[in-house]
Amino acid sequence: MFVWFVLMSLVVFTTIVLGIIFNNRKVMEHVSSPEKIGKRTLGINMVSLFSFITFAILSLIPDGHALAATTSAATSAVSNINPGLGYIGAGLSTGLAAMGAGIGVGIAGASGIGAISEQPDMLGRTLIYVGLAEGVAIYGLIISIMIFGRV
Repeated sequence: MFVWFVLMSLVVFTTIVLGIIFNNRKVMEHVSSPEKIGKRTLGINMVSLFSFITFAILSLIPDGHALAATTSAATSAVSNINPGLGYIGAGLSTGLAAMGAGIGVGIAGASGIGAISEQPDMLGRTLIYVGLAEGVAIYGLIISIMIFGRV
């Protein structure tokens, strides 16, 4: 498991270093077709990063023998052996809820500012819509706390 995270970190670090190198004008003057090199490098990095993420997630799944156990003691032992999937679920619930809330707050906030600039008495109504969009992130955080309680 640690090896996959090291490899993913290496891919991210390589992407950052190549971005810094390709951002240098002196280096780019000597390159014949920077678009081809940039697209090829980005494609290789994205494919390797997603394959490492897939292998890391697959390595978190317990084997079939542990899943075949039917007693409650064996089931609780399986849930204690591999809490990694719970951590991934908690991270996904918080992260995706926060991204959705950010999109909602951005749209509602921009519209609210436009409405307030035309009619200042609309401030209270627009704050309600921004708060409703922000509540989505709180729901994701609550779900992640519930998942951590079971892991």
